[in-house]
Amino acid sequence: MIKKYICLLLGVSLATTAYPQSKTQSTDWVELVNPIIGTDSKPSLSNGNTYPAIALPWGMNFWMPQTGKMGDGWAYTYAADKIRGFKQTHQPSPWMNDYGQFSIMPVTGKLRVDQDERASWYSHKAEVAKPYYYSVYLADHDVTTEIAPTERAASFRFTFPKTDSSFVVIDAFDKGSYIKVLPKERKIIGYTTRNSGGVPKNFKNYFVIYFDKPFSSAQTWRDKRLVSDSLELTANHAGAAIGFKTAKGEQVQARIASSFISFEQAELNLKEIGTDSFDAVKQKAKAAWNKELSRIQVEGGSLAQQQTFYSCLYRSLLFPRKFFEFDANKKVVHYSPYNGQVLPGYMFTDTGFWDTFRSLFPFLNLMYPSLNAQMQEGLANAYKEGGWLPEWASPGLRSVMVGSNSASVIADAYLKGGRGYDINTLYEAVLKNSENEGPMDAVGRRGVQYYNKLGYVPYDVKINENAARTLEYAYDDFAIYQLAKALKRPQAEIDRFAKRCQNYRNLFDKQSGWMRGKNEDGSFQSPFNPFKWGDAFTEGNSWHYTWSVFHDVQGLINLMGGQQKFVAKLDSVFTTPPVYDESYYRSVIHEIREMQIANMGQYAHGNQPIQHMIYLYNYAGEPWKAQYWLREVMNRLYLPTPDGYCGDEDNGQTSAWYVFTAMGFYPVCPATDQYVIGAPLFKKVTATLENGKKVVINAPANSDSNRYINALRLNGKSYDKNWLSHQGLLQGATIDVDMSATPNKQRGTQAAAFPFSISAKQD
Repeated sequence: MIKKYICLLLGVSLATTAYPQSKTQSTDWVELVNPIIGTDSKPSLSNGNTYPAIALPWGMNFWMPQTGKMGDGWAYTYAADKIRGFKQTHQPSPWMNDYGQFSIMPVTGKLRVDQDERASWYSHKAEVAKPYYYSVYLADHDVTTEIAPTERAASFRFTFPKTDSSFVVIDAFDKGSYIKVLPKERKIIGYTTRNSGGVPKNFKNYFVIYFDKPFSSAQTWRDKRLVSDSLELTANHAGAAIGFKTAKGEQVQARIASSFISFEQAELNLKEIGTDSFDAVKQKAKAAWNKELSRIQVEGGSLAQQQTFYSCLYRSLLFPRKFFEFDANKKVVHYSPYNGQVLPGYMFTDTGFWDTFRSLFPFLNLMYPSLNAQMQEGLANAYKEGGWLPEWASPGLRSVMVGSNSASVIADAYLKGGRGYDINTLYEAVLKNSENEGPMDAVGRRGVQYYNKLGYVPYDVKINENAARTLEYAYDDFAIYQLAKALKRPQAEIDRFAKRCQNYRNLFDKQSGWMRGKNEDGSFQSPFNPFKWGDAFTEGNSWHYTWSVFHDVQGLINLMGGQQKFVAKLDSVFTTPPVYDESYYRSVIHEIREMQIANMGQYAHGNQPIQHMIYLYNYAGEPWKAQYWLREVMNRLYLPTPDGYCGDEDNGQTSAWYVFTAMGFYPVCPATDQYVIGAPLFKKVTATLENGKKVVINAPANSDSNRYINALRLNGKSYDKNWLSHQGLLQGATIDVDMSATPNKQRGTQAAAFPFSISAKQD
């Protein structure tokens, strides 16, 4: 731990001081991305829990080098020294694990099909990882493997030595798989069923592989044993091995595609490559990434800061993934992970709204509203096919986390202008959630009968994480209230959610000053320890969840006794030592350890509940403190290194936090029109919106020391508010920021400058 902490401090120093200010403007944005960031992780300590996703933005299929064993969620870890194969993956996180997975691995010499026996030593020094391209030298086989992706297919290139014993092993994994070799067509087909839940009984991932060189040998294998008498095999664990005679430096290429629908659809998906050479696929993939990454162009800052920014932007453009395909008539179709049928329309998956409602989906609403409209159609399809909104989909319903934050995702998209999808069906789904428990804990609202009757989920009725549920339901009710108004729903319905969104008040204990579990009889839980993780809260404690009143910060300020006490409480988050009570979990979970080693007191940025907290200084008249601490978090906790995150990256949420914060504003309360101002990280940011308008943030005096806003002008006029309007940004905006080394303690201090709170609005 001490060694890792010293490395963290050294990394901070490099990130903030060692690199010169960049003077040249890049046009090759993807070259600033490092997909290896966050891969130096393990179950006991997450520095991101990521893997190098070789993919197109929101691609249906990703590819990755596989260092972990089959079925291990930690499929690629930076500390590993052997590669077992190159895996098609749909894994959103190691905790959720994978589905639709199979691998391909070149081997030379004696044919070895077992994952341990075929594994090869490799070095990061002989590894190139880009979003659009991966290359690595496999030392034991003297083979270089290269990968270039499309959305549903990939091109492989293997550079072999001179030998008559070159092989490629195809592994369809265990839990039920099929393989067939067609030598005359230089083709292999197969399917894998291995998954981690959330799939119907008929789930399969069908794949097709074509090679550009005739096979000199072909075999199938079952478990670890070669099968000599059949080129077609259905087994618990099926695979194939094909052989070649190769000259020194000879390149063998493979084209691979897959489908969740059928072999025929996989063949259609392979047309994404068509007759393109490997290099053409690679260049098209690179161009696709540069197109998206160039939507936000940053200037100034250090090289490390630019690398961190674009790496975070890359992570913000991966999930939720496209789970749809194009049929022979080029119509959008999808295999439903909810009912197992092939149906028309969009489907997206691999995201958990508990994480991503906070900044990832608001980021899509700002920069990619048309894509997010497709995602909303996908949500409507998920509801129609499964009967419930998926709070965590991978690929179908998973029982993970709490809340009904689909309400926020749906409301924010519509309120920010999303159209062209069935909002009425989505509103019906949101209403169903608000009144019903689902078929599993994380679907619908667990404890809803108590919540709707008492105004909270009680601590003593055997419903875990009850305070967290209450606070999130209250915010989600605010989102429903906002959406109900926009849809002109009956006034009684609007009033119901206006009242319920105040339920957060029921858990605030004025005596202790904390959000606290409450028993069914109205008494607070006792004993109570605000440092206790879990129990009434989700992966956090009262230090983190007390701030979860996104829609009514003024109401929370009032409960705490006014601005001065509120600010003092915010300050104490950073000054209180990182002590904790882990007794609920009976061990120190990784989220606790990540808070402890960050050396920022009780501030646990590695998990989502507190990620908005720093911005709350803007609601209490001391915005300069937000400016200070936001820069501290960016400097200390985000680095362009294998340990560059401070906890789980979580499908773009932690990355989108950085992208927003580096731009200088953040969506504290989705389902409102406002972004709360922090302070920009770079000298200039130019964001090109989908409508062609530009948002330009100029901060020419920005530097490591000049982190405070002295003055701000919006479209040439002095602007003293602590928030920006979404609708205003959509019109195009130029934001000029005068940065200073000393805080301006007059700007943004009056109530008229504060961001939205429903209590302030009602007053």
